[in-house]
Amino acid sequence: MICSYCNNNQSKVLDSRDSGNSIRRRRECIYCGVRFTTYEIIQSKVISVIKRDGRREDFDLDKLRKSLWNACKKRPIPIGSIDKLVSLAQSLILESGKSEIPSRLIGELVMTKLKEIDRVAYIRFASVYRDFKDVESFKLEVDSLLINEDSKVDYNAQLSFLDSLEMDFLQNTNKRRRLSKSMKNVQSKLV
Repeated sequence: MICSYCNNNQSKVLDSRDSGNSIRRRRECIYCGVRFTTYEIIQSKVISVIKRDGRREDFDLDKLRKSLWNACKKRPIPIGSIDKLVSLAQSLILESGKSEIPSRLIGELVMTKLKEIDRVAYIRFASVYRDFKDVESFKLEVDSLLINEDSKVDYNAQLSFLDSLEMDFLQNTNKRRRLSKSMKNVQSKLV
């Protein structure tokens, strides 16, 4: 292992632990004495991803993680959520038992889960993945999110700059609006 501090390639293993699908090793550089942790992922078989143009390349977790990081940049998303999404995608791909998997299946899986985590990150990821040809197709995708948003408002899904009192006020205001609308509907039916 190469030390990330001094670039020396000699280190000794201080501790080794099995952590599910990887092995965690605590190391110490022999040259500078700095301690660092490495994770070794056990890969039982090589999985190929079939690209849109028919090319095949090895499934790369780092590439998937990097694309998710780009989509989630400057969004209030916990770092663990991205790692969980990458792990979920990896486990579903491995559990499928296939040695080749189309890239569109991976993209659809990630987009479905990303839509639940953060809608802005979803749109960013979808804009690259789906490669919208015109503004209208992009607008349709955003409109579909807005329709789903109107039917279900979840204030706890994303972090807020508002304090808890302001959140309670907003939630109560929305409840009153819905109650007012339903009362108007009842009154119009009576008249």
